[in-house]
Amino acid sequence: MSLIDEALSANATIANDYDPSRGKPPAPKIAIVTCADPRLTDIEQMLGLAHADVDMIRNFGTVIDDDAVRSLVLSTRLLGTREIMIINHTDCGMLRFTDSELEDRLRKETGQAPIAPAKFYSFTDAEANTKEQIQKARSHPWISPEVPVRGFVYDVSTGRLREVFAGGETVTG
Repeated sequence: MSLIDEALSANATIANDYDPSRGKPPAPKIAIVTCADPRLTDIEQMLGLAHADVDMIRNFGTVIDDDAVRSLVLSTRLLGTREIMIINHTDCGMLRFTDSELEDRLRKETGQAPIAPAKFYSFTDAEANTKEQIQKARSHPWISPEVPVRGFVYDVSTGRLREVFAGGETVTG
């Protein structure tokens, strides 16, 4: 049985106890942009936040790209989210290659030149990447300057967050 089939079977059982109040329109208080790494799957619980309070935006490398900006604009302008939290993490897989290395590998494996994505957004330093993503979010004209944007690096070996500031100073929490 495939994992999809197992998930469908589990859903059929779990849905019997579904709470219909979960169908209310979303009203998140914070948008979190974080990596798709499974080690961050329970980030709301790790932060002591209720699922209903969080608008979770996940992608490989915690990138503020066009899709993340689209999600942040919708979250802040339509759903009423009042804060943005960007959470990178230690030991990210995006630290293990460069875009050109991956493109070369894919070209060799498939015999095709890449059409999309135009960029994979690999990086060499999680803190520097966090600073860059903060600046991308803060500089977008449709994300209100009244919405705080704060960045963090989550240490996967300790479970602790370290705040990263655009100016370079950091604070451990």
